[in-house]
Amino acid sequence: MIKLKEIYHSYADKSVLNDLNLRIKANQLTSLLGSSGCGKTTILRLISGLENPQKGEVAIDDKIVTLNRQVFVPTYKRNIGFIFQDLALWPHFTVYKNIAFGLKERKEENINDTVFKMLKFFSLESEADKYPHQLSGGQKQLVAISRSLVLKPKILLMDEPLANLDVKLKRKILEHIKNLKQNFDITLVYVTHDHREAFAIADQVIVLNEGRIEEFGTVEQIKKSENKFVKYFLEY
Repeated sequence: MIKLKEIYHSYADKSVLNDLNLRIKANQLTSLLGSSGCGKTTILRLISGLENPQKGEVAIDDKIVTLNRQVFVPTYKRNIGFIFQDLALWPHFTVYKNIAFGLKERKEENINDTVFKMLKFFSLESEADKYPHQLSGGQKQLVAISRSLVLKPKILLMDEPLANLDVKLKRKILEHIKNLKQNFDITLVYVTHDHREAFAIADQVIVLNEGRIEEFGTVEQIKKSENKFVKYFLEY
């Protein structure tokens, strides 16, 4: 479980999160849903340790990792994968080398077998020797996911990973993401501004507005919410 307790965080004296309390269940797919600037990405960055809150507590599996800017567990020890909106694939590496990079840094054994198992899982075997610019948008997404999953993270954070895809490709990649939980022992946190994406894959949806939680629950509970902001947000 991931817990954020009494979190305050700001940029240039502008409050982004103010007294935020949040729980994300283990081994579930939780979607953080809201408009741009509501604090979704900031929450991911606090969980991962890329940023530390000015005030408040971040805990993973009941272990405090950050408390009032004091870091107890650094980013590289949190066993977290992070897929950014721009994917951050290395353009000078082939698909194979992109996926294998983290394994080589860890000096893992049987790297070739591990990489090809991941390529096979996502039907990317024929793309192994290609470079990112030779791939479709959907294939790039799958490579980015593969590169994170191959390191066996306990938590996978995804920051609007499908923002640049068309509707048809989104549906295909969403099915892959939905199936991750069944095939990997992992907790997924998926950020999006599109409620259709959240509803397609999430076990739990947390609706954010200006750094506050407006509503949380299952997809059906969110759909039936009487919260004025949620009802307005879901109209678009």
